[in-house]
Amino acid sequence: MQRYVLEVMYDGTKFHGSQLQGTQTTVQLAINDALTTIFRIPILSYGASRTDEGVHALCNIYHFDVEEAPKFDLLYRCNAILPHGVSIKNVYLAANDFNARFDAVSRKYRYRIYARKNPFLHERALFFPLPLQEDVLHQTAAIIMEYTRFESFCKRNSQSSTFNCTIMESRWERNGEELQYIVRGNRFLRGMVRGLVGTQLQVARGKMTIEEFRSVIEAQDCTKAYFDVTGNGLYLEEIAYKEGVLTPVIWKK
Repeated sequence: MQRYVLEVMYDGTKFHGSQLQGTQTTVQLAINDALTTIFRIPILSYGASRTDEGVHALCNIYHFDVEEAPKFDLLYRCNAILPHGVSIKNVYLAANDFNARFDAVSRKYRYRIYARKNPFLHERALFFPLPLQEDVLHQTAAIIMEYTRFESFCKRNSQSSTFNCTIMESRWERNGEELQYIVRGNRFLRGMVRGLVGTQLQVARGKMTIEEFRSVIEAQDCTKAYFDVTGNGLYLEEIAYKEGVLTPVIWKK
């Protein structure tokens, strides 16, 4: 048995999320269908991170098993079959007990906001033409790193067994005309990044004080947070594993 790992990027506007949902068009279904066509047997893939409808990925990771190593260029064949909204960046080999989800040591997200109407950013970032206090955003981002329990930023009906997350990076940066929030942690809860962004924007608009922002975090109550920012501004940017876990596969031309 060989366990292969795919590094995948996709345009979230083309899919009803990443995870399988019956026959709905999802990233995982597209990958399964492509692999099944290539190997001519049913293939199931398993993803590292679930993303909602509209959310993009520069890097999501999927693993799957086959009995024997393919003698063809799997990267080329996958990209030839997959729809235009998704592509495979790299193919790796891993140990048979590797798990794309549970072996990840960190995940990094980026949320993009722009204030001046731009047709080329439509569905690629959040159009937010309201004044924001950027110095306040820097304060709220730093506060987030002081906490480890984030139940307030987890949507209801989540199947999470714990609300604890270790946040290793939380900051805002100005990138041209865009304002971007970067957050990296060992794990994230359902809707967590959008909840963090939406609630911070309330503080930066003067609708909430810094003290009230802390109170939202400490309340452990998702009704106190704001999840009302769209998925199209969110990017899963990086998933990291321990060094040496993944071995790149390169097929000869």
